[in-house]
Amino acid sequence: MNEAEFQQVRSTPLFAGLTDEKLGFIRTGQIIEASPGTVVVTEGERNHYFDLILEGEVRVMRTYDRQEILMGVNKAGGYLGEISILLDIPSAATIRVSKPAKLFRLSEENFWVMLVSCRAVARQIFRLAASRMRNVEGYSQQREKLASLGTMAAGLAHELNNPAAAARRAAAHLQETTDKVQSLLCQLTRTIGHDQLQQLVDASREALEKLAKAPKLDHLERSDRAEILARWLEARRVPTAWELAPTFVDAGLEIAWLEPLIAKLPAASHADALGWLEARLNLKSLLSQVEQSTGRIAELVKAVKSYSFMDQSPMQEVDIHEGIESTLTMLGHKLKNVTVVRAFDRSVPRIMAYGSELNQVWTNLIDNAIHAVNGTGKICVGTCREGDQLVVEIVDYGAGIPPEVQSHMFEPFFTTKPVGSGTGLGLIISNRIVADRHGGEIEFESKPGETRFKVRLPINRNSASTPP
Repeated sequence: MNEAEFQQVRSTPLFAGLTDEKLGFIRTGQIIEASPGTVVVTEGERNHYFDLILEGEVRVMRTYDRQEILMGVNKAGGYLGEISILLDIPSAATIRVSKPAKLFRLSEENFWVMLVSCRAVARQIFRLAASRMRNVEGYSQQREKLASLGTMAAGLAHELNNPAAAARRAAAHLQETTDKVQSLLCQLTRTIGHDQLQQLVDASREALEKLAKAPKLDHLERSDRAEILARWLEARRVPTAWELAPTFVDAGLEIAWLEPLIAKLPAASHADALGWLEARLNLKSLLSQVEQSTGRIAELVKAVKSYSFMDQSPMQEVDIHEGIESTLTMLGHKLKNVTVVRAFDRSVPRIMAYGSELNQVWTNLIDNAIHAVNGTGKICVGTCREGDQLVVEIVDYGAGIPPEVQSHMFEPFFTTKPVGSGTGLGLIISNRIVADRHGGEIEFESKPGETRFKVRLPINRNSASTPP
């Protein structure tokens, strides 16, 4: 480093107030010139250098959901790399040169020499590092919450779409089937007498009872039975035999039941009588579909209100199981191929808690468990009481957490997910909610094939002492 470069470094705001005897470490550094596009450090990689910007500009980018977000722009006088060295963690962002830059670079070893020998410089670096951590963490927390909300909203929309579409289709068919019932009934009154009509109505009641109790058949057996019944109907000159047969099979009606019924009716009325009977059965099935679909919609809406504690005070007496169940419902789209085993002790008491915040904890832990089993394995959610604590256990049977990773689990921005798939703040946020807001604790143990998280919450806690 020549004298001109030395003077340029010492004139920066970070070193401007130091005496010559305090600036010896500067000569241990080197000057780096970088063209636009040069990557100083990549997100997720450990940075071993402290860089002070002498000229030019660098941009700090962080990846969220495979999209790069601009976190800040550093110009001459700014510096970077201190957080990664101070905390011994991978870089939380990618730093890229945006304008031709000249950097003063210190190795990790010389960075620590600088901090030890220059208290004023150390104070400035620690102050800015703390500020940056708060800003990045705050931003990432909001992104984490928004991303979680967006994911669950998309899943909920999918969950609502299915029953809504089913109800809409059933409602359309209801109108058509109702018209068919009325039309066929009018035709029957012209071909059969009152007593015969009453026999047909009685038979329809019996058929509806059989429909309610009919066992569900597998596809092959249902198809075979429908074919046999359709051929029997064709032999009796019923023109819509192949349309009627599946409905009769679903209701558990067999030839032995249908034959005595039509034997009591004039041959000319067989097609109309059987068509009317099928329409009556179909009408009942469509009404059941509408009831099930709207019931599912109501269940999902109830889960949303329970999950968010809509129209309720933030802290209140909550049943922990209701929160877990509503969380499982909200994550239903991710649990399609996951077996969820519930091991609940329903005798555990209700506790005073911030219900919506605890639901965020369950969301983070269950979502991590789903990721651990790659969306296709088994997880277990259980509750119990241990002394004066309520314990919630979430267990996954995935590969387990490697020992070298376990010590970093509650460090900010640490994540085992691919870059852009996680912020590394899920467990930090969960731990703060449990520890700071509820006076509890989160612990975990992991081995190959099983990872177990335990959330311990005090059962009796004075809400007045809860931190704001």
